[in-house]
Amino acid sequence: MIRTLICLSLALSLAACGGERRAPTPAPVELPRVTGVLSTKSAKQLFGGKSNGSDQSAAPFGFYSKGCLAGGVQLPETGPTWQAMRLSRNRNWGHPELVDFLKQLSRKVAALPGTDGIYVGDMSQPRGGPMLTGHASHQIGLDADIWLRNVPDLGMSRAKREDFPPVSMWRSKGAYVNSDWTRVQHEMVKAAAKDPRVERIFIFPGAKVQMCNDEKGDRGWLRKVRPLYGHYYHMHVRLSCPKGARGCVAQTPPPAGDGCAEAQAWVNNILNPPPPKPRDPNAPAPKPKRDLTMGDLPAQCATVLAAD
Repeated sequence: MIRTLICLSLALSLAACGGERRAPTPAPVELPRVTGVLSTKSAKQLFGGKSNGSDQSAAPFGFYSKGCLAGGVQLPETGPTWQAMRLSRNRNWGHPELVDFLKQLSRKVAALPGTDGIYVGDMSQPRGGPMLTGHASHQIGLDADIWLRNVPDLGMSRAKREDFPPVSMWRSKGAYVNSDWTRVQHEMVKAAAKDPRVERIFIFPGAKVQMCNDEKGDRGWLRKVRPLYGHYYHMHVRLSCPKGARGCVAQTPPPAGDGCAEAQAWVNNILNPPPPKPRDPNAPAPKPKRDLTMGDLPAQCATVLAAD
């Protein structure tokens, strides 16, 4: 088996989930990779073609943007305090820790005034891995998009959930929140961040600044809330690698402090964009981004695909 030194990092952009730019890069990790003929195959085609989880013990393999999920479980389409949205995508799967987290969070949010719980957007595919469309991350069953809008109805049909609209919370290109942002959204994000299983929460810069300005109590949870473009109708919650998950590659912890100054700097750059850096005419043209092959993924992912 060929071993190559890899450094797993977040993709520079996360289509349909805002682009995870400026996220910390984890330390280099040496992992066995898929080899042989299978290594040349398109990972998104293989994982996107699976309609059910693997009959294995639950385990995430690899990094959030380069890995897969064994033993994934499906979040029920509807619960007493949640509904999974866009069911035709079949992306309401995750590690059991993620499913448990979402159920617990939904109960906490349902106790807030003016909302009956949460709408859950994309989690992972049944066996994780790269998606046919959309996200660069969400590959190991530990990421979930949670809509920010208040929940008026937990009895929607499957058909209605396909086109029921989310609600944007931003104005001025993400520098500020709009009138749809209320204390409910603040407390929703706070409840998620205070769960010890949560590694990060990505949300648009103006929302982070608003929460920094409004929070008068314990501010420690704000460290987990990271400003990121595009996350204006949902928050992207990322769990840490579960205890004992040896094949899971952890992300570098967020920087010390509450991160409020950094978020304010993002907002300042939105309102007064700095001049573009001059382009070096002699710089080589950037290489086009390619789709991941099975050879890019941990060796365990071949087993995940082959399992019943």
